[in-house]
Amino acid sequence: MSAPAHDSDLRAVRPGQSRRALLAGSVGNFIEWYEFGVYGYFATIIAARFFTPEGGSEIEGLAKTYASFALAFFFRPVGAALFGRLGDRVGRRPVLITVIVVMSAATTLIGVLPTYATAGALAPWLLTLLRVVQGLSAGGEFGGAVSVMTEFAPPGRRGLYGSWQSFTVALGLLGGAGVAALLATVLSEPQLDSWGWRLPFLLTLPLGLGALWLRLRLDETPSFRREHTEREASADGPAPGQPPAREVAWSVALGAARVMGWAAAGYTFLVVLPSYLQSTLGASFRQALLATVVANLGFAATIVPAGLLSDRIGRRPVMLTGALLVTALSVPLLDLLQDSGTSNTVKGLAVLVAGAVVGLMAGPGPAMLSEMFPTSVRYTGLGLAYALSNAVFSGCAGLIITETVKRTGSVDIPGYYAAAACAVSALALATPRTRKGR
Repeated sequence: MSAPAHDSDLRAVRPGQSRRALLAGSVGNFIEWYEFGVYGYFATIIAARFFTPEGGSEIEGLAKTYASFALAFFFRPVGAALFGRLGDRVGRRPVLITVIVVMSAATTLIGVLPTYATAGALAPWLLTLLRVVQGLSAGGEFGGAVSVMTEFAPPGRRGLYGSWQSFTVALGLLGGAGVAALLATVLSEPQLDSWGWRLPFLLTLPLGLGALWLRLRLDETPSFRREHTEREASADGPAPGQPPAREVAWSVALGAARVMGWAAAGYTFLVVLPSYLQSTLGASFRQALLATVVANLGFAATIVPAGLLSDRIGRRPVMLTGALLVTALSVPLLDLLQDSGTSNTVKGLAVLVAGAVVGLMAGPGPAMLSEMFPTSVRYTGLGLAYALSNAVFSGCAGLIITETVKRTGSVDIPGYYAAAACAVSALALATPRTRKGR
């Protein structure tokens, strides 16, 4: 599969365009992961409000909440294929504008939904419908955002620019955790359960309007403009730079395997952790949120340095190091959290390290996926690889962990889950690509 943009394209990029692309591309990721984080942090409240009829089981309601969570992820590949195809045909800019409007509207509407007590069995269906819409739009977000960031990146800086996608994921999760922690502090528990949980979702409306303004000012990428011009010039002949379908499918499968560890470990330690600590280890809501904030701080701290390092030594060595560290450390880190004799300082260091090693995979990941596909299929290809991996290993993380802990009684399940996924990613990262050239 052929290489990225020509040098003439890169010389045509002005510094202001690169900065706008970085900001406009990353702001959508912030909103997407802010919402997914908020949903995960308030999972126990959402379970009680939407999935637990009077007299119902709390653990069953939580499992249904995570099932709705997982369903949205399974619509991500559909969104990646739909919006990715449009983005590769009509341009990155118009599709990213559409995606941010749909995503922001669906998230805001969650904040005004009636609960089970008001609407009965209709309430969980309405919530699930909005989660599906979110999944479709989120599937179209990643491929376009990473394409824009890396196609506008200066030479030798794709790893650094792509890492900002992951960094804004960390900021989104931290933003969601911060808002949740603030509400848990200033509101009483009855207030939080009654109406306070709605506020983080309603906050998406002004965030979405700001993101829309940034994307309306975004230019189309030089790589797409060049590819589009070549495609129009050869309208009567075969499309230039169009790789065989089998080669694209192989790259999608390999890319998904390479980032599955990032997906599984990221959601285990950065999103599912609060509910796990509450339901399994008996932690309070505030304690669980504090642990999540610390883990996300560790995650954020290593992302950009890892992306920058990958520009110097390569994407795979940095990501492979992260995958191997998660494989080795997941269960021991959870054992520290479970040990009542472990000090709070040591437990804080444990969750900080857990987040940091995930950042080693997340930093170079976007640029690595982008470089696996040529311009003509980049939006679709990297979006599908990421969405497929997240559909299975992020969206299902809460459901798998909750159900397996309930059935086995083992509190080490989250560690085994993250370690197994990262072990597979390590094997995939050690597998060379078949494409020729860089």
